[in-house]
Amino acid sequence: MAKLTHEDILAYLEEATILELNDLVSAIEEKFGVVAAAAVAAPAAGAAEEAAGPTEVTVTLTDVGGTKVAVIKAVREITGLGLVDAKKLVDGAPAAIKENISPEEAEEIKKKLMDAGASVEVK
Repeated sequence: MAKLTHEDILAYLEEATILELNDLVSAIEEKFGVVAAAAVAAPAAGAAEEAAGPTEVTVTLTDVGGTKVAVIKAVREITGLGLVDAKKLVDGAPAAIKENISPEEAEEIKKKLMDAGASVEVK
């Protein structure tokens, strides 16, 4: 039997129909006692990455609440802005407080703002 090259195999796979490829997979499974489970594992790997969550998020002030002064103080502490700039940011709600930060840092910021009486969204 002549030895097939990788190019020969790939050329066959490109031209084969779905039914022919299915028969080939079945024959390989039977001959070598294996199961073609890699096709099932590939989507699971993508789902695991998705479940891990984003690496960078944005904290957005959605509503000031009843304690505007406390929220302005919290925004100043978080952003390092001056009083006037922090007030403008709070008055412009909904507004992004910090962008492209780690989820852990975002949770700390969210807690500070919520403790001050604000409504916050992390995306």
